Amino acid sequence: MSTYTTIQLPLWDGGKLKIRFIYLSNRSSFKVTSCPVEGPMVPLFLGADLFSNTDIRTENHPRYHAKFAKKGLATKLHFSSAFRVHGLRVPTANNCLWFYSIQGVFRVAFEMYSKQEQLSVLENFQEVWKSRLNDIPLKMNYNLSVQLDPPPPQIVVEMYDQDLKLKLMSRNPQGYPSQSVEIPEADTGPSGDTSADHDYCFLPNESMPAQPVHLCPSILSQKLQGLEAKLSSEKQLGTDQQETILLLLESIERCVSRPLEEGDVADTVLALLEARKWGSVYSSHLLHSIGCWLGQQFHAANSSISQQVECFKVRHIERITDLPPAEELASELFPEAMRTLLLHWMGLSDDSTLWKRQSEYPILLLILEFANHNLITGVAHVLYSSLKVNLDLADSKELSTVESKTTVVKNYSSKSKK
Repeated sequence: MSTYTTIQLPLWDGGKLKIRFIYLSNRSSFKVTSCPVEGPMVPLFLGADLFSNTDIRTENHPRYHAKFAKKGLATKLHFSSAFRVHGLRVPTANNCLWFYSIQGVFRVAFEMYSKQEQLSVLENFQEVWKSRLNDIPLKMNYNLSVQLDPPPPQIVVEMYDQDLKLKLMSRNPQGYPSQSVEIPEADTGPSGDTSADHDYCFLPNESMPAQPVHLCPSILSQKLQGLEAKLSSEKQLGTDQQETILLLLESIERCVSRPLEEGDVADTVLALLEARKWGSVYSSHLLHSIGCWLGQQFHAANSSISQQVECFKVRHIERITDLPPAEELASELFPEAMRTLLLHWMGLSDDSTLWKRQSEYPILLLILEFANHNLITGVAHVLYSSLKVNLDLADSKELSTVESKTTVVKNYSSKSKK
């Protein structure tokens, strides 16, 4: 039977935000301590705790973690099989968790938290942020195999006891743990693992199957009762707010009566988007998020589009210079959603502009060809070749300029020595 060391992550008390953390020493080692550490060790904060304060569904967390990781604000820590993190059960074959730098904590807070929660983060984490101003961006991944200065067993037990007592107090209406409850000893193996199942590091399209979420009816009832109490306690709700709440409740009612369908989601999301003005197109977080999501969906479709294009080229190899009209080509080779987005973007969706649509559809087709890296028409091939030649010329000119400047410097240096 394999043995491993259980890591009890200390808890950083940030007011309303309670978040577990770890210190990264270098690319392969870490330290677990609740005491402040100066110097090169970088404090990293658990992404699962950071996102528990948001409305983002758990299964969508990895997508956001990956987005912040590309900016150097988050990283995926791959722990050796010799370690298990208490309270977080992850697949043993992929023993990894997402963590954030202090800069990442602030970025998440200011993008996803309420103003009061942002203020709490400012008040409780500003000293850490000041002390870590010179930290370099995180790498996407770290493989950790060494724990520096592991705490004595009794310290681990005390940390575990404190964590469990806090959980008991949060569940006990009197605010203190029941005297009849015994605090178990430190977790040392699977038999004593009381952590909840959750895949913290896998995107939905990765190989690990998603675990179904089971909610008992009583929890749903409690949520609805709490919502009813909150609505009755509110003095007055605006008309727009009431309409939005009603819209969401109708969506919930449909989910209860039958499985959620794509059309239902589309209707609900569209109604929410049109419920109010969402700010400038230059600074809208909503538009940014939608743009990211759409881009990811379209990028994921690239391989299937390439197959469509290749099959089309094989069928039309004999008459490649006599292709169907641009609108017909776009409809056959590219997803409807892509065409619809560009049609509305270019102001060509109205039937009254049919003549303009026919004249500008070749431009739309060109955009689709370049965006999907699949060139079909002769115009696209010629334009691409022209752009490539210009880029190559620019690169060669820049290189020759650098070489000439280097020659001048060398000549000047040799004359100075003489």
